[in-house]
Amino acid sequence: MSYHSGKLTKNLVRTLGAGRHGDGNGLYLVVDPSGARRWIVRVTVKGQRNREGKPLRTDFGLGGADIVTLNQARDRALEYRRMAKQGVNPRYNGRQEIPCFEDIARQVHIERLPTWKNPKHGQQWINTLAEYAFPKIGRLPVSEIGQPEVLQVLLPIWTEKHETAKRLAQRMKAVLDVAKSKGFRDGENPVTTIRDARVMPTVKQKVQHHKAMRWQDVPAFYAELATKNAMAAKALMFTCLTASRTSEVLQARWEEFDFDELLWTIPAERMKAEKAHRVPLTPQMVAIIGPLKELRSEVVFEGQKRHKPMSNMAMLMLLRRMKVEGVTVHGFRSAFRDWASEQPNVSREIAELSLAHTVGSEVERAYARSDLLPMRRVALQSWSVFCTEQCDLT
Repeated sequence: MSYHSGKLTKNLVRTLGAGRHGDGNGLYLVVDPSGARRWIVRVTVKGQRNREGKPLRTDFGLGGADIVTLNQARDRALEYRRMAKQGVNPRYNGRQEIPCFEDIARQVHIERLPTWKNPKHGQQWINTLAEYAFPKIGRLPVSEIGQPEVLQVLLPIWTEKHETAKRLAQRMKAVLDVAKSKGFRDGENPVTTIRDARVMPTVKQKVQHHKAMRWQDVPAFYAELATKNAMAAKALMFTCLTASRTSEVLQARWEEFDFDELLWTIPAERMKAEKAHRVPLTPQMVAIIGPLKELRSEVVFEGQKRHKPMSNMAMLMLLRRMKVEGVTVHGFRSAFRDWASEQPNVSREIAELSLAHTVGSEVERAYARSDLLPMRRVALQSWSVFCTEQCDLT
């Protein structure tokens, strides 16, 4: 296979052997082993990124060399480079003009990948569109997608898979908004129009409560749990006393703890509300995790692999081994909340803040500068004493 660099000539275009031969400025003559000759141009589209987050570099076919002359190929290549320099993807202009829904969606996915905290979220984003939207509207030009096309995608799953349908609608809206911003469509976003007009059937939401232990039964359970030496038992004890979420406990790292100030500060990226949360440590909590420092692990509750946390199922499986039926790990947060509602000195606001729930309206939160740590410390200390009251401390 031969290669040529530098300006091509009419004679070279006709006689060069198989290979990819550059003319300069991104224009190439590709000669197949069969002898077929075609032009391509490689451009870098300003402001657009590929899956790796690098500048989007794309090849475009300009036609066969038996039809498109060298000068015509150069003119077309120049036009494509000008569009790319302006941030316009040539794939969506010229003869093809308007991109299809799937092409825009995949480009939006690539551009947003760096913004997702968890790569799985990015994959779920595109998978939902690929499963439900692409088969029905994926190849349609984005300019032709209106309310009927959106309803065609959403209606079949709106009632049976309502949460999935809502996420799908949000993602379709995002794709169409981007298409409009790039000049490929105009007018109202049909997803927004359908939502505002309340076109979709009303779905009665089923509130799913995590199965919780009666708060009155927690001390007896905790006393039995305290007799276990497994790491999952220690994690569950800590989860119960802190009223924290499973992931917050299992992913806890030593650098988050200040034992002088008796504080555990969970960083925002690990919190559901994406806001750092301070948990006051009680003596009972410190008694659980203090000895674990001797393991010299990067995580507090180490699993089977060195410096890696336990599985999310570890505590639930422990409950099953203890034959505790009808209770989930998350349910201990509910037990704490129910206990707090019976305590005259624990207000609703203190209980909700202890659970890292969002409290009040946006205006109220704007003026609430304190997380009421001292009062939460008193509440969690009372809860710790209550939970451990049946433990054998001798």
